Amino acid sequence: MSDIGATTKKFQKELNAGTSSLVLLGVLSRSPEPMYGYQIAKMLEESGPDIPMMKQGTLYPVLRSLEENRLLESMVEPSVSGPPRRYYKITEDGRAALAEWLEIWKQTKKFVDATLKG
Repeated sequence: MSDIGATTKKFQKELNAGTSSLVLLGVLSRSPEPMYGYQIAKMLEESGPDIPMMKQGTLYPVLRSLEENRLLESMVEPSVSGPPRRYYKITEDGRAALAEWLEIWKQTKKFVDATLKG
């Protein structure tokens, strides 16, 4: 018999990999101010404490990837309570990508829901 827990963990990881960028762009598109990584992580944790969708270890590589693709931009600012913080904000390209990705997400969700319902 296979290890369902390991299979579930792998499925969750793969699903999260595909949705992390969408979620981060969504969060930053709604924020009136730039946000730093830990601030984003805490907000995500509070919005779904029982569902660990994105660990901090995966958050930063996704933020960097979005910035490399010019969907986010960042600036480093000194912190009163520790090392400097990197603040992220969404770019116009990021807003355009978010709109397209949301449509893809809606279509995918509709397809999956319809298929699973039969």
